[in-house]
Amino acid sequence: MKLHEGLFMVAIFLYLAYTQLVMGQPRQDCQTRCGDVAIEYPFGISSGCYFPGDDSFNITCMEDRPHVLGDTEVNNFYHSGELQVLLHRSSTCYDEQGNETFSENGDFTLVNLTLSAKNKFTVVGCNAFAVQRAFGMQAYSTGCISACDSLAEANEKCNGAGCCRSDVSFPLDSYTFEAILDIWDKTSVDQFNPCSYAFLVEDGKFNFSSSEDLQNLRNVTRFPAVLDWSIGNQTCDQVGNTSICGANSKCSNSTTRNGYICICDEGFDGNPYLSHGCQDIDECTTNNPIHKHNCSDPDTCRNKVGAFDCKCKSGYRLDTTTMSCKRKAIGWTMILIGTTIGFVVILLGGFFIKQRLRHQKNRELRQKFFQKNGGGMLIQRISGAGPSNIDVKIFTEEGMKEATNGYDESRILGQGGQGTVYKGIFPDNSIVAIKKARLGDNSQVEQFINEVLVLSQINHRNVVKLLGCCLETEVPLLVYEFITSGTLFDHLHGSMCDSSLTWEHRLRIAVEIAGTLAYLHSSASIPIIHRDVKTANILLDENLNAKVADFGASRLIPMDKEELATMVQGTLGYLDPEYYNTGLLNEKSDVYSFGVVLMELLSGRKALCFEQPQQSKHLVSYFAAATKENRLHEVIDGQVMNEYNQREIQEATKIALECTRLMGEERPRMKEVAAELEALRASKNKHQWSDEYPEPKEIEHLLGVEILSAQGETSSTGYESIKNVAILDIEAGR
Repeated sequence: MKLHEGLFMVAIFLYLAYTQLVMGQPRQDCQTRCGDVAIEYPFGISSGCYFPGDDSFNITCMEDRPHVLGDTEVNNFYHSGELQVLLHRSSTCYDEQGNETFSENGDFTLVNLTLSAKNKFTVVGCNAFAVQRAFGMQAYSTGCISACDSLAEANEKCNGAGCCRSDVSFPLDSYTFEAILDIWDKTSVDQFNPCSYAFLVEDGKFNFSSSEDLQNLRNVTRFPAVLDWSIGNQTCDQVGNTSICGANSKCSNSTTRNGYICICDEGFDGNPYLSHGCQDIDECTTNNPIHKHNCSDPDTCRNKVGAFDCKCKSGYRLDTTTMSCKRKAIGWTMILIGTTIGFVVILLGGFFIKQRLRHQKNRELRQKFFQKNGGGMLIQRISGAGPSNIDVKIFTEEGMKEATNGYDESRILGQGGQGTVYKGIFPDNSIVAIKKARLGDNSQVEQFINEVLVLSQINHRNVVKLLGCCLETEVPLLVYEFITSGTLFDHLHGSMCDSSLTWEHRLRIAVEIAGTLAYLHSSASIPIIHRDVKTANILLDENLNAKVADFGASRLIPMDKEELATMVQGTLGYLDPEYYNTGLLNEKSDVYSFGVVLMELLSGRKALCFEQPQQSKHLVSYFAAATKENRLHEVIDGQVMNEYNQREIQEATKIALECTRLMGEERPRMKEVAAELEALRASKNKHQWSDEYPEPKEIEHLLGVEILSAQGETSSTGYESIKNVAILDIEAGR
C-alpha cells in the first residue's frame, strides 16, 4: 500500500513538472540572481529555468556576472525584447615610422539574437577607416571614415573629424561580426593619436572627447550594445492561446525580428512572461511618471485594479475636463449630515484623548531612552552629513529581546571595547548580528552614533551592511547583516586556523579589503578613514568574501581637508607610527594598517606577539629585517608558498613594505594599492622565486611598541592602556 502511495506521489510530481515545462514556466527552485543582476524569465540559469528550446536564453553566471551565448557579458535585461551586453572594441596601433605595434579585434557571433538598430558603429582615430561586416546566410557591411591631421582639427561631434559613426541594421538571427580597421596614411601617426579604434555601442552611450579619446580611448575596452530577442518564430496569431504570456498581459508581434514578446496590460507592471508576473500598479502612490494619476488633488485619487478614480469628498463633484473637484450647492441634508458627523467626532475625540493620556507615560520613557542613547545627536549628525545611502530601520525593544532569546549567553558572538555582539533570529528565521553597547559608558554612545553616521555614507558589497538600530532600550543596539564564517583573525590565528586559507583566497581577500578602503577614501560621498583596520575587523562570509566591519572609530574627512587632528585611537601592532606621534589622521594611516594585514595574510603570523623573541615580536619589523637580510622565506607561511606563486608573493611583499613605510608621504594611496593587487591577481605569468629580494628605498619602522601610552587606546576594547588592549586583541581575536 505504501509503495503504491509513493508511486502515485512521484507520478503527480512528474505530471506537474511536465505541465510546467509545456506551459513554458521556470522551475520553482531556479537561481534568480547572478551577482547584483536579477535574472528574469524567459532568461534563466540552467536547464528548466529558461525558455525551453532556445539556448540564447541560457545565462551563464561567471564571477558573479551574467553571460549570454557563453562569453558575452550582460548588463541589463528588458521585458520589451531587448538585452544590453558589453562588446569588445577593435583597435590597431602604430609607431611614428608607421609600423604596427598592437592589434586586437572585437569579433563576435550571435545565435538567435539580433543586433538592434539602436546601436552605432563608431570609429575613433585620425585618417582611419573601418568596416563592420556580418556573415550569415547573406553578407552585410557598414563603415565610416574619420579624417584629421592634428588634434586641433578634431571636434566633439563625432561627424568625421577624429570620430565618425554609422547606423547598423543586420536582419539576421545567426551571424558572425568582424571589424576591419586601418589608416591610410601611416606616416602621419603622432603621439596624440597612436591608435585607431572601432566598436559597436548603443546610441547615446558614448560621447566623443578629442582630448581624452584619441590617445587611449579612456582605457575602455568594452562598450554597451543592444541586442533584440523574441519568443519563437511565430506571430501572436499563429501561437494563439499557446503563448507564454501570463495573466494581465498580452501578446505583441516583435517589430525587429520573427516571433513575439509579452507586454503587461495597462495599469499593470512586472514580468509578463510569468504566469502571475504582471501585478496591479497603485497609480495613487507610485512616483513613476508613466504610471501616475492625473487627479488635480492627490488626496482624491483612489486605486482600483488596472486603473484609478478621482473621488471627491462629500459636498464636491468631479469636473472631468480638469479632473478637479468643484463645490456642490449645500442643502439641508448636507447640514444635517455635517452636524451628525461633528457630534460623532467629538465623542471619538474624547475617547482618543483618554487613550493618549494613558500611553503618554510610556512614550515619555521611550523618549528619555532615545535622548540618552544619542537619538537627538544621531538625527543632528545625519542631517548635517548629507543624504544617507541606506535606510536605517528602527527596531523595538521587544523585538530585540525575542531575537536574542533574552540576550542569552549562548547567543554571544563576541565581546570588545564597544560592547557585546549577539546572534539574533527574527520570527521569519532571518539571522542578524545585534551589537549592544556597554552599560553606563557615555563615550560608547558617541562611538555608537559615529558608527551609524559612517555606515550611512557607505554602500559597498564588501562592507558589513547596517540594517537598523534600537534606541528605546536602556543601552543602544545596532543590527547588522549576519556574516557566517567568523573573522579573518579567526582563520589566520584563532579557532578556524586549521582550515588554512590558500594563497588564492588570501590574495582575493587582500584585493577586496584594499578595494573597500580605496572606496572609503576616494569614492564615498564624504571621504572616510576607518582608523582601526585589522584582521579582527575583517569578517568572512560563507564564500570567504571579505566584509569590513567595526566603524566605531572611523572619521569623516571634510572634502576641503586632507587630514584631521584627533585623539589617537587604534590597535597596537596596526597603529600608524606617524599618526601616533603627530595626532594627525589621514588616509595613509589606513594604508599602514592595511600593510600589516597584508603581512599577516602572507606570513600567517600575528601583527604583534609577545611570546616571540624580541626581534620578531612586531611583524612589520620582522618583515623589514627578513627582507633586508634575504631570508624572507622564513616569514612567508609554508602552507601558502608553492613553485607557481613565488613571484606573486614577492610582489605582494613589496606592496606590504611600501604600505608600512614610516613616513606617510612615502606610502602609496589606497587606490594605487588596490590597483596593484588587482593587477597581480589578474596576472597569468608565473615566474620562479628570485633569490634576490627587492630592497625598499628606505625601511624605517616603529620599534619598542610595548611602551606606548594610554593615548593610543584601541577603538575595539575598553582597556585604559593600549598595551593591555593589544594583548587582549592578540589573545581574543578582537
